[in-house]
Amino acid sequence: MRISALPGVPRWAAVAAHAVPPAVLPSGLWRLALAAGLPVTLDAADGTTGPGETVYVVSLSVVSELLAFLTLGLVRPWGEVFPRWMPFLGGRPVNPAAAAGAALAGAAGLCAIAAWGAYAAYAGLGPDIPTSPAQEALLLACYAPLVAWPPLLAAVAVAYRRRRVVDPAPAVRPTDAS
Repeated sequence: MRISALPGVPRWAAVAAHAVPPAVLPSGLWRLALAAGLPVTLDAADGTTGPGETVYVVSLSVVSELLAFLTLGLVRPWGEVFPRWMPFLGGRPVNPAAAAGAALAGAAGLCAIAAWGAYAAYAGLGPDIPTSPAQEALLLACYAPLVAWPPLLAAVAVAYRRRRVVDPAPAVRPTDAS
């Protein structure tokens, strides 16, 4: 499999960035299955989820995957120069401090969410989702890859910051971005 990245991006950073979207995908698919009424919980098939909850679950899945996809910007040309099709920003260089800062803040936020989730599970504060042992195993298998998201994002953000601060000139000139 060919992992594409800008010149100067360490191979490990490119691999880590490309690993984030697939790591986030299983949890989103589990939530979409829940919204569709598939039997991922004991009460999923009885239609107890309302339209508001369904919209929330689908939106959370889509937004999570889009945010995970943004990690690729730390190793791809559109992370150094905004693509031309973007209104107001197209063709302008990306501020490396802003991009790295946003990525590191996202990693910190993901760590906080994970810490709260672990505490809530330990303290019994989480929702009581009725599941069979097989459904519980599926839930854990779908959500376990999410623990990789914060450290992968943080590592790629640090590599991006180091690369862009040492060589502040973008690898892609504004005329090359499209």
